[in-house]
Amino acid sequence: MRRILSVFVLMVMAITMHAQVTFNVSYKRVSPTEVDIIFTGKAAPGWHIYSTNIPADGPNPATFNIDSKKGAKAAGKLKGGPGAKTVSEPMFDGMKITFYENKATFTQRVTLTDKDYEMKGYFQFSACNDENCMPPTNVDFKLKGSDGPDAAQAAAAGVEGEEEEPEAAAAEAGAAADSATVAAPAMDDAEVKALWTPVIDELNQMGNDNDIAGKSWWYIFFLGFLGGLIALVTPCVWPIIPMTVSFFLKRADKAGDRKQGVKDAITYGISIIVIYMALGLIITTIFGASALNDLSTNAIFNILFFLMLVVFAASFFGGFEITLPSKWSNAVDSKAGSTTGMLSIFLMAFTLTLVSFSCTGPIIGFLLVEVSTSGGSALAPTIGMFGFALALAIPFTLFALFPSLLNSAKSSGSSWLNKVKVVLGFLELAFALKFFSVADLAYGWHLCDREVFLSLWIIIFTCMGLYLLGFIKFPHDDPEEKGCSVTGFFIALCSLAFAVYMIPGLWGAPVKAVSAFAPPMSTQDFNLDNVKVEAKFNDYEQGMAYAKANGKPVMVDFTGFGCVNCRKMELAVWHDAKVRDLLTKDYVLISLYVDDKTKLAEPIEVQENGKAVTLRTVGDRWSYLQRSKFGCNAQPYYFLLDNEGHLLGKARSYDEDIDAYVDWLHEGLDKYAAK
Repeated sequence: MRRILSVFVLMVMAITMHAQVTFNVSYKRVSPTEVDIIFTGKAAPGWHIYSTNIPADGPNPATFNIDSKKGAKAAGKLKGGPGAKTVSEPMFDGMKITFYENKATFTQRVTLTDKDYEMKGYFQFSACNDENCMPPTNVDFKLKGSDGPDAAQAAAAGVEGEEEEPEAAAAEAGAAADSATVAAPAMDDAEVKALWTPVIDELNQMGNDNDIAGKSWWYIFFLGFLGGLIALVTPCVWPIIPMTVSFFLKRADKAGDRKQGVKDAITYGISIIVIYMALGLIITTIFGASALNDLSTNAIFNILFFLMLVVFAASFFGGFEITLPSKWSNAVDSKAGSTTGMLSIFLMAFTLTLVSFSCTGPIIGFLLVEVSTSGGSALAPTIGMFGFALALAIPFTLFALFPSLLNSAKSSGSSWLNKVKVVLGFLELAFALKFFSVADLAYGWHLCDREVFLSLWIIIFTCMGLYLLGFIKFPHDDPEEKGCSVTGFFIALCSLAFAVYMIPGLWGAPVKAVSAFAPPMSTQDFNLDNVKVEAKFNDYEQGMAYAKANGKPVMVDFTGFGCVNCRKMELAVWHDAKVRDLLTKDYVLISLYVDDKTKLAEPIEVQENGKAVTLRTVGDRWSYLQRSKFGCNAQPYYFLLDNEGHLLGKARSYDEDIDAYVDWLHEGLDKYAAK
């Protein structure tokens, strides 16, 4: 038993150490006869990766090793990137040791000598911290293609030389994970232009069984409607109920006409809808759908929204009160009371909008950002605001229609409403992390990777459950209140169960219920789930060139770091065994992130709808490709193409029907085989 325990402890230590250092492999074509194999990695704080030139009796150096090769040879030694340090290492009796911290890059150049080439091998590294060392760890690589020069041409070009087996230079922390992309042959301008040729007419002729645009609009409307229902229970909206009842009771007493009362109530509801829809139209006119899409992953916008939601959560927890200047709402309310006719009703609706904005503002902001990435239409914000306003207007129209029945409504200071405020505070705190995560993903900060996000959500929902059970108190809670209500108990049970459900996600479990909000699985460092469905290419031309060289069809995935439905599709559909096998074995998967903030080497100016448009980031370029070639601007969006850029079938968007997705992929393969 002791021996088994020792082995188990050693296994846990080995897994833990490997999680501290992660490695990736990539390939870069630098000339018609040369390819760079690049090993890059990350090391946790305190860990360092040893370089290549290590003295004898020192730690294991980084090395580049070849198992087999054909039509290719190593050119020179493995070279380490910048950032290496040379210090006296106490663990090795003061020996001068060169190593890297935090991040390292190793590059091995390979010379191609034949048209068809293949090289297999591994990069080996070792790493230590102040207490432990990793054993030498291998990172496999495979370089293969059919776009190399003829041997005679290579000889004439002077590429023949003495074969060397180079040493590896230190790289950023590296584990034995290989996320290699495969070298793709270069393409000339004519081939690239052909790949960008629009296929909009073909898509229109094929029709669209998924009715993507219509489905997106219904989704946007539903999202807005849901936001309006949430707004109804916020503490800023509830005080408007007795105000509405009082206002329409007075009007009913004056008019004494039932028909007029119905007319006034309907006018009130329409006024609420008009005000919120006008807000959506104004935002659309000022920003436009594309600008909102770009804004949705802007670091400043997301950080400000993150901070705003945290402040609102603190307010709901009883830290302080956020209110608009009372003279604003009082002035409008007074004007509504002194004015007659439809204008007074409209002003009452405006009072509702103004007084409630401190609570509805975050909901509206979240709604506008979400619809900008889902609808791909200039009408998207207006449709979302219509759904929001309708949900808000229906109950207030009923309040106006039957004011006498609601004259005894509960005041906003009741204890149950206080619990609603606190629960909303927890939820706003959870959603605040989504905004921070979007900025973190788009700019590659790696401050809120998947395990960090899940850890914080587990804590938040655990605390919410404990609060509802009475174990946590806030300043504005009743200190004499004991126990919890039956409703509170069941909500607490759900909250705690949700927290427990997320715990396996810290070790790589899919936890599909939160996949729409959590960062993608690729950001998680410690992952016991070896099932990965990740694109080999994030570049359109490179992926298409590789597909052409290997005779495979392509699935182009237009996605985004801030795309909720993209994450849901990747976990709910792509991880299915049937879909996974098709995507990894039969297709070349190309994922294009339309919100990638990486700067282009040079800005590109293009003409779109008669106007000059400047593309400054990688995301700008892929968004323009989606609009110009496929005529849409929503994510997720999937297209099946042959390796020359021609369609193999209809497009698909968000739809978790796995069987339909598999049939769609098979149809694409059948059409490709028939070409």
